[in-house]
Amino acid sequence: MDQADSVSVAELLDERRHLLEVTYWMLGNSSEAESVVGETYRRWYGLSEVERGEISTPRHWLAKTAGGICLGLLAHPRRGATGQRDQREEHHTTTGDAEEVQASLAKEVSRVLLNALDSLSPAERAAFVLNDVFGMTSGTVADIVGRPESECVGLADRARHSIRMQRSHSTPPDEHDLLARTVREACVNEDAELLESLLCPDATAFFDGGGKVRALSRPVHGSRQVAHSLLVLLARHPRTTLTTHSVNGRTGLIVRYDHQVAAVISLDIAEHHVAQVWVVLNPDKLRSWNRPPT
Repeated sequence: MDQADSVSVAELLDERRHLLEVTYWMLGNSSEAESVVGETYRRWYGLSEVERGEISTPRHWLAKTAGGICLGLLAHPRRGATGQRDQREEHHTTTGDAEEVQASLAKEVSRVLLNALDSLSPAERAAFVLNDVFGMTSGTVADIVGRPESECVGLADRARHSIRMQRSHSTPPDEHDLLARTVREACVNEDAELLESLLCPDATAFFDGGGKVRALSRPVHGSRQVAHSLLVLLARHPRTTLTTHSVNGRTGLIVRYDHQVAAVISLDIAEHHVAQVWVVLNPDKLRSWNRPPT
């Protein structure tokens, strides 16, 4: 048996599910995601046994290959994963796997977010999805996208800015400040009902761990789910504090653990409620917050 393919059934299914999720997020279409995953495995088995044996992390190779196929599709959306024109119906799936993945993701992913992703360039969409949705490091994203790491960081930042601008509305500073302070109060008092009432019904929370901390790997969607995830993250602890602070020019929240900034939370507001929550947990991005005063 080829040792490169000698893995457990659980690992194989988890790997396939991961690829379907990545490709669905990048393309927003279940049948295209299924096609890309099929083409990815076709290319894997197109390698010789020696070539496959030299790949130390097959899952990374598969994700990189699938990401490259997705980038090609995003650049030429009328063509299928193999390069042929795709004639399939929008919601048709060749197996139950992609349909199951889509049904699961539909509970977590805001339609507003998917529509916003459509406005991004292929590279921006890939950088944002791989980094913010799946928590991959910027180095891994760079490897998949095929661009320098610094450029991928910039692509993801531009994608975040574009998505935020599409969802957030202009809110007077005093209203934003009041809502942020009320969110803090609800979190400090562990008041789930109050916190949920401050969120849009289709609110989305993003957790950026940068692959450096064990943050949630996918966005959380829905007011109740977002409220729960925030309360779990900000659970009371004698060495943890939560304060308001200016973040990107607007009032946000700062989480400190032993006086070190452990998380920075910014809020996007639409129609007097929090529409998006952005939680930065990546230690690399928090360095500037933890520099000693000069």
